[in-house]
Amino acid sequence: MGSFSIWHWLIVLVIVMLIFGTKKLRNMGADLGGAVRGFKDGMREGGGDKSAEATMPPPHQVSGKTVEGEVKGKTEQKA
Repeated sequence: MGSFSIWHWLIVLVIVMLIFGTKKLRNMGADLGGAVRGFKDGMREGGGDKSAEATMPPPHQVSGKTVEGEVKGKTEQKA
């Protein structure tokens, strides 16, 4: 039960073409190619942002308000 020969793979390819049809397989290939292309473009854009962030000034930080208070007594917790 070793690896399949080229004839096994050709038979599998013919069966897949009969089930799905060549048009559907072509559309799936185009969709997969578009997804890979989009991923590569996204990776390139993501890598370029690091140098752009280094030249930009840091954003203005908003200081928060501190609320002071004290505990007057313990509350009982229900078990």
